[in-house]
Amino acid sequence: MNWIYLIMILLATVAGGMIPMLVRNLRPNLPIYMLAFTGAFLFGVTILHLLPEVYHELGHEAGIYVVLGFFVQVALQGLSHGMEHGHTHLPAAEGHHHHVAVFPLLFGLSLHAFMEGIPLGFNYSDASALPSLMLGVMAHKVPEALTLITVMMHAHQPKAKLWRILIIFACVTPVSAILAAQLGQHFELVTKSLAYMVALVVGAFLHISTTIFYESGTKHHELSRKKVVAITFGLLLAFLTLIFE
Repeated sequence: MNWIYLIMILLATVAGGMIPMLVRNLRPNLPIYMLAFTGAFLFGVTILHLLPEVYHELGHEAGIYVVLGFFVQVALQGLSHGMEHGHTHLPAAEGHHHHVAVFPLLFGLSLHAFMEGIPLGFNYSDASALPSLMLGVMAHKVPEALTLITVMMHAHQPKAKLWRILIIFACVTPVSAILAAQLGQHFELVTKSLAYMVALVVGAFLHISTTIFYESGTKHHELSRKKVVAITFGLLLAFLTLIFE
């Protein structure tokens, strides 16, 4: 367990959530390009590192769990309204108020965050997999937390509650990683199950990253020139993680 990785992910989440609280006139296109970049990076890391790892561990059986994970994320999206990929499907505001059911949003997004932490507690045969995954999750956490806090602000949550939500949410993924690592060390059943859980998370990552490509922040789901550039840089950075090998 690399504690520095977990601290970096926690700090990235807090930093992302602080952006809408501190920056009043945030450019509306910034989250779009940020999401495109981080989504492409997460996609690249998943394909280059995690997918080969789960097939190495599970063989062709891995494909079943990757597909299941993809549709588990589809189900979670019903609770989180797509906040994990920055494309919220919330009801329209009436007057100046947004009627947002806070608990289902937090529950769905927290389940997703918990799933993100599980692969961080897995022992990979490829030494480059863990640092690459850490960078991918850390990058994804910034727009994810930004979207969460933005939605909570639109729901007129008081500032003290916003900070509580952000801190608790920031801790979910590191705590999940710690649990996966510790239980995996002490219980053989958990050790064997971790590979299957990582395969599920791979499917979830594939759903999130590909959805970001086409949906995040675009009115007609188009791929603008700037968004293509952001995606290209994200993929290039993912390829650069191969130097960790």
